[in-house]
Amino acid sequence: MKILHTSDWHLGQSFMGQSRAEEHKKFLTWLLEVIKDKAINLLIVAGDIFDTATPPNYALELYYNFLTQLSSSSCENIIITAGNHDSISTLKAPKQLLKALNIHVIASGDKDEDEIIEVFSQGKRSGIVCAVPYLRDYVVRKSKSAQTINEKEELLSLGIKEHYKTLYQEASKLLHSDDIPIIATGHLTTVGSTVSESEREIYIGSTLNIDSSFLGKYFDYVALGHLHRNQKVGCEYIRYSGSPIPLSFSEASSKKRVNIITFNKKEMQVEELDIPIYRKLLVIRGDVDTILEELNHIEDKESWIEINLNDENPMHANQIIRDKASELHLTILALKIDKVENKASTKISEIINLKDIEPLYLFEQSLEKDGLKDDDFKEKLIVKFKNITQEVIDL
Repeated sequence: MKILHTSDWHLGQSFMGQSRAEEHKKFLTWLLEVIKDKAINLLIVAGDIFDTATPPNYALELYYNFLTQLSSSSCENIIITAGNHDSISTLKAPKQLLKALNIHVIASGDKDEDEIIEVFSQGKRSGIVCAVPYLRDYVVRKSKSAQTINEKEELLSLGIKEHYKTLYQEASKLLHSDDIPIIATGHLTTVGSTVSESEREIYIGSTLNIDSSFLGKYFDYVALGHLHRNQKVGCEYIRYSGSPIPLSFSEASSKKRVNIITFNKKEMQVEELDIPIYRKLLVIRGDVDTILEELNHIEDKESWIEINLNDENPMHANQIIRDKASELHLTILALKIDKVENKASTKISEIINLKDIEPLYLFEQSLEKDGLKDDDFKEKLIVKFKNITQEVIDL
């Protein structure tokens, strides 16, 4: 059995006002070819299919077109689980229709969903998947009055662990005498993993106590989502696939990959397959002269650029850099001015260009300034704000 593990597509992302539609379209075309060329039996998408709970129409079209083409390929099993960015209702809406194409969508992990899926290859059972999505608090933790933050965190971790253990026990009953792997999915941050700037903690105020030693006790492979860097956690068979395109400038230099897992009964091999770069994100740092020199050497005019400027006269340098970029037909999406010490004073000053700041950042700073203490309410406000800004962008 051959499995392709991917996640964190974030279809519909608006990146500093720029659409990623073309990059995502090229990625999905590439992915379809890989599935055909590598004779993949099972595709796992481990959450965050969409970037927002209300994805734009073109993102939905990309998603459904891909699944339609995939259903006519040799890939007999498709499992899609929700991430924290995904809307349960959006993923669930076509669930029964997709199931007729052997596409299994697990949106919440609630009692009304069957998370245990038997995988077949050419009519023969070849594995069992415990398809766990992003588990919202109400699924795994019952809140009690007068709980401390530490108690809530512990209950959340215990609830998620119990969810996995219960699924494993149920899956084990289906094994009978077959020597086949039990695979799990997940959308969370594990202990020991590496995060980047484009991810945020999905359990507000909570740090999960879930690591590879726990997951490794039960499963033969764990396909994780949420973190955008391709990485293994503690051992070969617990892995994040990462996002297929860089979702922030902090990911500009990271390799984007999918994981291809080959099982011969329970014997496993993993191949990390590089995804082509469809648009470069470049980060340039230094004073005005250094940055101008770097700009002159950029050959790919389709690149998006972040500038980190450290200069004694940042306003003048800012204009010079933008003029040069315009002359070279280059796109600067962000120009950040580093703190510079004034030689005539010990004070530290920072000049902020409002055009280079995302609305979400300003909104979050406003919430911090207001001293809002209710983390759950704050998270709901942030989600509402993101949905509203996305609607404005889509107009």
